[in-house]
Amino acid sequence: MAAAQGGDCQAYEHLLRELDVWLRRYYARRLPHPAAEDATQDALLAIHASRHTYAPSRSFGAWVMAIARYKWIDRIRDASRFAAVPLDDEIPIADHGASAISAAAVDDLLGRLKPAQASVIRLVKLKGLSIASASGATGQSAALVKINLHRGLKKLAALASCEVVAARTPINVLEKRRSTPTINQTEKF
Repeated sequence: MAAAQGGDCQAYEHLLRELDVWLRRYYARRLPHPAAEDATQDALLAIHASRHTYAPSRSFGAWVMAIARYKWIDRIRDASRFAAVPLDDEIPIADHGASAISAAAVDDLLGRLKPAQASVIRLVKLKGLSIASASGATGQSAALVKINLHRGLKKLAALASCEVVAARTPINVLEKRRSTPTINQTEKF
């Protein structure tokens, strides 16, 4: 290392090769293979980056050992920080299907209204804006916002009740009602 600090490139290359072999053995006993490879590379980079801090009057082995030990500790900390937690096979997941269907149904019903009524209902009832804020956002007067809101909600209620009746009543029941013969007055007696 002293020769490498003096500018001897061949001595530095020879030193790095020997350190590579020693570091691989050092980490192979302490870490799993992929982590050992990474730690070896980290240590070699740290040695290269801090080579100017080595004092030739001190022990080179202790200096390298300190760097290797710190990199080993870093790897252990990383492993404990990102430890794999086994996942259960049955992870509870919230079912948002009903809310998605409801949102689509509301959007469909709002699409059947006049645009002014639908925009006011979206702003006031769904987004929670005040009448004054909805008036500013739509360009309608506050009185017109109230009228469109009232008329739109009334029409929505009528549309929703028709949708519910249509959804609950099977088509076969409606067809049976239409095809059931009526009894004539003469057939009664």
